[in-house]
Amino acid sequence: MKFFAKKLIAVLALVPGLAFAAEGGFPLERAPERSELSALQNGAKLFVNYCLNCHSATSMRYNRLQDLGLSEDQIRNNLLFSQDKVGGMMTTAMRADDAKVWFGAVPPDLSVIARAKSSPAGSGADYLYTYLRTFYKDDTRPTGWNNMVVPNVAMPHAMWQLQGVRTAKFVDEADPHDAGKTVHKFAGFEQVAPGAMSQQEFDTATADLVAYLGWMAEPAQNTRKRLGVIVLLFMSVFAFLAWRLNASYWKDVK
Repeated sequence: MKFFAKKLIAVLALVPGLAFAAEGGFPLERAPERSELSALQNGAKLFVNYCLNCHSATSMRYNRLQDLGLSEDQIRNNLLFSQDKVGGMMTTAMRADDAKVWFGAVPPDLSVIARAKSSPAGSGADYLYTYLRTFYKDDTRPTGWNNMVVPNVAMPHAMWQLQGVRTAKFVDEADPHDAGKTVHKFAGFEQVAPGAMSQQEFDTATADLVAYLGWMAEPAQNTRKRLGVIVLLFMSVFAFLAWRLNASYWKDVK
């Protein structure tokens, strides 16, 4: 049992999301619920414009966006910017070797990122919502950007033109566990240049993008939930009929 526990701890330490939560890092903020089709359509547009340049979603076809109420013509005219076909996978033109040189790591596939980032600290949507909203300008980093959820992140702030440029403020406070030491504590963001959106507009847009990533991780989830309700109703009716049939069979015996 002790051997299994040690192995489990070792595995969890290798998972960035879980390790970060265990360390008590930056708290995750709850992602707003954005399940309406208009929000998911806006999220798909943001994904194609700001994420698909570097990240792929190789488990998703463009034509699956028809489930969000988009026609093939709308997908072709508004969401296809290369020679990709409507029935093709969502892939990036960036070569993995180039990405590793430019960013130090190959950008991960985002097909199921909303499910992969779920942890005891919060859902995958909470992680992504907080992560995408906590970039700040840091000239010491190769890309010029840093992040509160993933310190020293290799990814630049893809949507900085929408949010604007912010810096992070830190203060030194006395360590509550050691009077002779100080801790470097986050004290908030400072807006140094405005973006194309207000903070509220950017938060809503980010919530739409996160909602789309959650939908993309399981496009059939709404169908699954609807079928689940139907199955439960059927089982309830069947259980009632079985109960009454059993009572009818045994009434004379009793």
